Amino acid sequence: MTHSDGYLLDNRQTEAGRRFEALSALFDPATFRHIEGFGIGLGWRCWEVGAGGSSVISWLAKKVGPTGQVVATDIDTSWAAQAAQPPIEVRTHDVGTEEPPGEDFDLVHARLVLVHVPDRDRALDSMIKALRPGGRILVEDADPALQPLSCPDEYGPEQRLANRLREGFRTLLAERGADLSYGRRLPRLLREAGLSRVEADAYFPLTSPACAALESATIRQIRDQLVSAGLATDEDIDRHLANVASGTMDLATAPMISAWGRKE
Repeated sequence: MTHSDGYLLDNRQTEAGRRFEALSALFDPATFRHIEGFGIGLGWRCWEVGAGGSSVISWLAKKVGPTGQVVATDIDTSWAAQAAQPPIEVRTHDVGTEEPPGEDFDLVHARLVLVHVPDRDRALDSMIKALRPGGRILVEDADPALQPLSCPDEYGPEQRLANRLREGFRTLLAERGADLSYGRRLPRLLREAGLSRVEADAYFPLTSPACAALESATIRQIRDQLVSAGLATDEDIDRHLANVASGTMDLATAPMISAWGRKE
């Protein structure tokens, strides 16, 4: 989506690349661990939904090899397009409104996608429809309502400011239709869709350089929206960015809930 479509974190903005790098550092290891557990190998056909950056699709391409296929889709493919070479095929696609870009996939994966899709039920149905019998789906979404704080250890004014800005971020997301408690429902939704062997876990980083990089990039990306909505002042944001840059902030992300299952 673009900002004009209601998506807050427009991929066309300069900070989007920094966000993708931080998200990759934070969450790629858990994503790859789950997919390795499915037994991914040469010849697999994979659909990466809402690909965003290129780290996941590049890793998948190495796993499936020249006999496999990785279809990477997004409404804005500007960042994923840099990896568009066999076995990777990049397509412009809206998972919430369009039919799947193929069928009989061995793996369908989406990370930080469905929480933002207006018709997320249809999107999930589309992803499951695209699987072959025995294929695996892995859906990973944050649950900001489960842990809403930027600084769970709120012991000073810097942490209180960070948490106030995180509250403003959640407000903007909710106004644009994001479901801030979607992640926790994923296991039930997969079972109700008829999948078997449904499991889920959560990853919750409390502090790391990547957490700080993600915070800085996100706040810079939504700065104008925070100010125009009266949720923060430019002075608030400048002070917070300086606090983050100091390296003394223990900044957390919302828990990333990963849920997976098998199509019978």
